[in-house]
Amino acid sequence: MLKVQNNYKVGIYVRLSKDDERAGESVSIENQKLMLTKYCEEQGWNDYSVYCDDGVSGTTFDRPGVSRLIEDAKEGLINLILCKDLSRFGRNYIQVGQFTDYVFPMIGCRFIALNDGVDTIHNDNDIMPFRNLFNEFQSKDTSKKIKAVKQAHAKMGNYLGWLVPYGYKAHPDDKHKFIIDEYAAGVVRKIFANRRKGWGYRKLAAKLNEEHILPPLDYYYQQKGKEDTGIRRNHLWNDMTVKKILRNEVYLGHMIQNKRGTLSYKNKKQIDKPKEDWIKVENTHEPIIDMDAWNACQEIAARNYKPRPTKDNEISLFGGLLKCMDCGFAMRYTQETHNYPKKGFVKYVSYLCGNYTRSGASACSAHIIYLKPLAELVLDDIRHRAKRVLEDEDRVRQELMDSKAKQGAQQMKADKSTLKTTEKRLAELEKLTQALYEDKVLGTVPEAVFKNLMTKYEAERVEKQSLVQELKKRLADTAQDERDIEQYLQSIKKYVAIEQLDREMLLELIKYIEIGERKVVDGQKCRDIVIHYNLVDKAG
Repeated sequence: MLKVQNNYKVGIYVRLSKDDERAGESVSIENQKLMLTKYCEEQGWNDYSVYCDDGVSGTTFDRPGVSRLIEDAKEGLINLILCKDLSRFGRNYIQVGQFTDYVFPMIGCRFIALNDGVDTIHNDNDIMPFRNLFNEFQSKDTSKKIKAVKQAHAKMGNYLGWLVPYGYKAHPDDKHKFIIDEYAAGVVRKIFANRRKGWGYRKLAAKLNEEHILPPLDYYYQQKGKEDTGIRRNHLWNDMTVKKILRNEVYLGHMIQNKRGTLSYKNKKQIDKPKEDWIKVENTHEPIIDMDAWNACQEIAARNYKPRPTKDNEISLFGGLLKCMDCGFAMRYTQETHNYPKKGFVKYVSYLCGNYTRSGASACSAHIIYLKPLAELVLDDIRHRAKRVLEDEDRVRQELMDSKAKQGAQQMKADKSTLKTTEKRLAELEKLTQALYEDKVLGTVPEAVFKNLMTKYEAERVEKQSLVQELKKRLADTAQDERDIEQYLQSIKKYVAIEQLDREMLLELIKYIEIGERKVVDGQKCRDIVIHYNLVDKAG
């Protein structure tokens, strides 16, 4: 039982989820604040702060308000948590129970759920686990009802998304409907028209970027007068954005929803649903393009489709292993064929910056590199490394150890000594804790002394365990470095006389290769290429 006191620093917690909005004014944020602040004043608790989560489900504790509340309680900034009822604090009965039964008592923080009559200063809270369980069942039931309502709306052709499809804008009188945005619709028509001319997705994206046309999400924020707080690589059109527009039946006047959903009422991770679960309603709004334009573009897509080369195919030798040195995007495989008068048709395989192929020159430069010279360069580097190992393996081993060792042998020795001492102390703490519990049961230790010592032992135990994990990781990393280097040496020297690269060899040896842009230095064309090897290069 917590000690009764008057000098409480109260953390008032209020929460309203989107589901609660249907429950009426009684659970509103302002009403919760009014009720709880009035209660504080009646109790003479004038030192209070309000923590709020508005529009966040209680099934998760990943909430900014409650996270800050719990952190402040652990730091001692508050020592009493006050909420309207247990369901406001959380609907996951296991997590709520962990906080109310263990965490809060351990840190000396009182917890009150006013309407439920729960107060951890007393020992008569046997009903609390049943209330927690009821709240979770209620949350599950509410989730099922909301899902049913949403599906009913979708079947009626009512739009349920927050972001209106590009080319449209929200209807001023009905949030479930939208009307044509003439400017954006003009861009959509241009995309379909140029696609009918045979333009590729990348060419379409590059043209839009050249004309300084804002991509869909940027345009949305501009029209709303809001700041785009999302973190994306660039704010440009790319081939995938164009492709999605050309495949979206919304531009025919049809509504297709329920394509994605959550795993469960607890797990909010979004997943793709099978096509048979999609809900399609035709002719729900004014179309932007006609059926002729749609069919023509779909025929072009079907005609131009080419399956990706397999990993075992020669043309994808470096697939997944190349990165642009300047923007970090993966390089994309390309091929072209030229007809020469004497040689006939000759195929050239190359790789280009993926950012460039998606968004054009506004995003990055091509960084084009042809397969043949790249393969020769990598082959020479592998043979050179293998030769050095065969000539002086001990020297190469030491060089690699020196480059990888962030801590010297002296530090490793110190870590081993500290680990031994720390593990010994953890064993002592376990014995002390066991003895303390026995003394409490026998009544030889006062309650206040017991709690004080337990708090002290627990804090030290957490600190020591964290140190042990860190030391073991450092020592394991050092030992793993040695094993990695030995494996690398045994692998690389097999290829001293290699005549041709193959994909299996590359995957065994190489982590990735950075490709720099071509440049001219002192009248000579050159470029930077950095090969990162498995086991010995930690970058990336």
